[in-house]
Amino acid sequence: MKLFLELKNASSAPLAELPCHLFSDFRDFLLSRVNKGFRVLSFFAVPWKTPEEFLLIAVLADPEKAVLHLASSQVSGRFESLTKDCPQFHWFEREIAEQYGLLPAGHPWLKPIRFHRPLSGVSDAWNRKSGEAIPPGVPESFRMDGGAVHEVAVGPVHAGVIEPGHFRFQCMGEEVYFLEISLGYQYRGIEKALTGGPSKRTIHSMETASGDSSIASATAYCSILEALDPKIVVTERTHLLRAVALELERMANHIGDLGALAGDVAYLPTHSFCGRIRGDYLNMTALLCGNRFGRGFVVPGSTAFDMEPERAGELLKRMDKNYPELENALDLMFDEPSVLDRLENTGTVDRTTAREIGLVGMAARASGMAVDARRFFPWGAYRRHFPEVVTAVSGDAFARALVRRKEIGNSDALIRDMLEALSQLEPESEAVPEQKPACAPDSIAVSLVEAWRGEICHTAVTGPDGRFLRYKIVDPSFHNWFGLAVALRGEQISNFPICNKSFNLSYCGHDL
Repeated sequence: MKLFLELKNASSAPLAELPCHLFSDFRDFLLSRVNKGFRVLSFFAVPWKTPEEFLLIAVLADPEKAVLHLASSQVSGRFESLTKDCPQFHWFEREIAEQYGLLPAGHPWLKPIRFHRPLSGVSDAWNRKSGEAIPPGVPESFRMDGGAVHEVAVGPVHAGVIEPGHFRFQCMGEEVYFLEISLGYQYRGIEKALTGGPSKRTIHSMETASGDSSIASATAYCSILEALDPKIVVTERTHLLRAVALELERMANHIGDLGALAGDVAYLPTHSFCGRIRGDYLNMTALLCGNRFGRGFVVPGSTAFDMEPERAGELLKRMDKNYPELENALDLMFDEPSVLDRLENTGTVDRTTAREIGLVGMAARASGMAVDARRFFPWGAYRRHFPEVVTAVSGDAFARALVRRKEIGNSDALIRDMLEALSQLEPESEAVPEQKPACAPDSIAVSLVEAWRGEICHTAVTGPDGRFLRYKIVDPSFHNWFGLAVALRGEQISNFPICNKSFNLSYCGHDL
């Protein structure tokens, strides 16, 4: 029996080809792969043959061969936790326990992450009667003992117009010893609603999973459908248009974050400039499809709109105007000693820790990890047009800001390159209609898209009727929230806003 199913990004295979191991062998296989440098992309449970049985499925990234390794194991009731030997499984196992009542025995910190269903019988951490809902914030929090220890609670309602999340700091004086992050206030049951799909509503659920990553999420979903239906043909022009939209989404969000970081350290010139320029880049996305967040642009097999030469020229004209202004605003920030003093050596996550806990995207690259799905797991237009992977070594708030700045420049160059490639292709005589997918039955498909925060991993498992038996979404924030908690250890509590903004994670993208 083979150890794993090997898939390329945005591809599928019959479910019968997915190896199903005894759990002890499954566990040994996963840990051995992680020890060889593989990363955990997804780990989830699928209700199986009886109400008591579940199929655990793991998706790992092989960084050397640019392929994905998938394996599974059938379990019921409980299984031996992987977290105690590999922290990358930490959040996934808490989610599995919460969703299905499966106990990862030996998990060091088993608590709910979304509070979206009763969990009696799983762990003493959930001391609730059967059938009783568990509201957020009820389970006991980690606490330190000592006369000099004090606790600071922030949220879930915050001073700004932002999403809700609860942060509990254990401090001695101004120094943070431990930060516990409690989410779940944005839980909307999106994954649960996807079961039995796809339907006309599915694409809208994807685009609102994390609204600032609408294009990335829609691209990942459409790639799943295209992998499950070999009759769908995606043209090179479509791939290029999707990639242009993805890079505009990346630029707008990085610009907004850099402006917000400048605001958090009270440097108002860059804060003001970036607020306006971010809007200009959102309007460039609206130029593509009429929506500033790109909603409705990416559809199965195509894009809702083509880009004729006149609009391509207008996009380049706007880029030519705004990019020099952006560079000037960022030069002001990165040349200002008072700004650098607040960002450097603040919220540091070193490379070893980043790898152990499984950071992804910009946060991982700021800690020296060369991870970027566009380069190492390319799909669509990125097979021919790919960016330089930007990394930094210090792993602090400054490094996360610097990676953003360099990625903005890379995205600007990529868009210009792809617009040139588009000009060499014949325009579509008319808009390519959305293609109605017919998903292969009893299959599994995986799609990995590098969104602006990091990789989004979608995995679909279809049943005998070709409908979704399970659809699993892993937003980059799911990997990185614990990284924020680690970044605060040993920090002054007054630096929390800077650390938080330097990650800028999604609450709703986590609470699926």
